[in-house]
Amino acid sequence: MKTINASQSRPQRSRGLRRLLSRGAGGALALAALACVSARPALAADAATIQRGAYLAAVGDCAACHTAPHGKPFAGGLPMTTPLGRIYTTNITPDPDTGIGGYTQADFARAMREGVAKDGHNLYPAMPYPSYAKVRDEDVAALYAYFMQGVQPVKQTNRDADIKWPMNMRWPLKIWNAFFLDKAVYRDKPGKDVAWNRGAYLVQGLGHCGSCHTPRGVGFNEKALDESGGAWLTGALLDGWYASNLTGEHNTGLGRWSEADLAQFLKTGANQHASAFGAMTDVINKSTQAMNDTDVNAIALYLKSLPAAGGDGGPAYAYDAQTTRVSLSRPANDAGARVYTAYCMHCHGADGRGFAPMFAPLAGNPNVLEKDASSLINVTLNGTRDLVIQGVPAPYPMPAYADVLSDKQIADVLTFVRAGWNNKAGAVGVAEVAKLRTRTQAAR
Repeated sequence: MKTINASQSRPQRSRGLRRLLSRGAGGALALAALACVSARPALAADAATIQRGAYLAAVGDCAACHTAPHGKPFAGGLPMTTPLGRIYTTNITPDPDTGIGGYTQADFARAMREGVAKDGHNLYPAMPYPSYAKVRDEDVAALYAYFMQGVQPVKQTNRDADIKWPMNMRWPLKIWNAFFLDKAVYRDKPGKDVAWNRGAYLVQGLGHCGSCHTPRGVGFNEKALDESGGAWLTGALLDGWYASNLTGEHNTGLGRWSEADLAQFLKTGANQHASAFGAMTDVINKSTQAMNDTDVNAIALYLKSLPAAGGDGGPAYAYDAQTTRVSLSRPANDAGARVYTAYCMHCHGADGRGFAPMFAPLAGNPNVLEKDASSLINVTLNGTRDLVIQGVPAPYPMPAYADVLSDKQIADVLTFVRAGWNNKAGAVGVAEVAKLRTRTQAAR
C-alpha cells in the first residue's frame, strides 16, 4: 500500500509511473499519498487491531514506496519518475508537523480512497488510490490504527516534486478523478466462493496489482480496474520495466503456471518459470512473503481464474533445444552465442533451462517471450537487487553488465536468447539498448 503525500509533492515505484503518473513497485504497488498533518486518534486501538493494520500495510506494500533507501520507516522521500517529472513519496508517520499525525480517520480514508489530502489538495495518482477505493471500512480503520499507534513518528519534511509550472497544478486532478475514479468499495461477486473473492479483493484493492500490470490510457489511467475489462492485468511498460501479463495467456502470461507455482513465486520470488526483478523484488521482499498462506493461495486462485488476454496470439510455446545446441557448439559463427557462452551459460545452462529456482530459466520464460524486451535489456544492464527471503539474501542475484558489455553485445545476446530454445521472440536492436542505458544511468 503505497502512500504518496502531497503536502508538497507526490511520489515516485513504480516503482515510476509505478503507480500512476506512477512501482515501482509495483508493485506493480501502497498506501501512497497522505499529506501533511493529522491528529492522533482520540481513543487507543486495541493491540489486535494495530497488529491487523500492520499486516494490511504489508499486504499493501506501503514500505516499498514510503521508505527511502537508508531512510526511516514510512518517512517518505523515495523518488519516483513520472512522464511529467520526478515526484517524492511523503512522510506517512504520525508526526504532527511533517507526517499524518493530524489526520482523523475520515481524513485518512479520504486520502486513501479518493486521493485528497487533509488540506484539500489532490494527490498524484502515483498513489494508487483508484485501487484503494475498494478497501473496506474495517480494513481502513485497522490501517489507521497502525499508522497512528504502531509506527514511530519521524520529523522529516516532505520534498517538492520536480515538476514545473503549469504541469504541477493540482486542480486538473479533480477532473481526472471525475473520469477515472470509481469510489465503490469491493463487494463479493455472486457465484464465486470465499477464496476467489478474497483473492479478487486483495489483487484489486490493497495489492493494487493493476497499478503496474494493467496498461494505461491516454490520461495515464488504468484501462481496467477488474476482470470485467479486457485489458485487466495484461502487462504494461513502467519506468523501464515491463510488468508481466498476469492472465492465463500461455506464452507471456500465467497459462503454464499452476496455483502452487504462483504461490511459490509470491512467497519466494522464484519458481520453475521465472524469477522476480525490478520493482517486483520490493513487492516480494516487503509484501507478499509476509502474507499468510490463506491470502497467498487466494491470490493464486483468483489470478489463475483469469482467461487468457493480451499476448501476440502466437502458437503455444513448446521447448526445442536442437537449433540452439548447434549454435552454441559453433559460437564463432554467432555473435550472440559468443556472448552467451562467455557470460550467461554457466548460470542459465546450454539448454536454457537454468537451475530453478536459483537461476532463472530462459527457455519459455514469459519475460523472454514478451514482445517488449525492456525488462530483459534493463536486467542485463543493471542486474537485480537482492531477494531477501526470511532475512536470507538470495545467493546469486543477476549481476549488472552495463560496464562489461557494449550496447551491441547486449543486443546480440538478447536476440540470441529470444530466438533460442524455440522462444521465437523478436530481435533486440542496438538503439533500444542504448536508449535504456541512457535512461537508467540518468535515474541513478
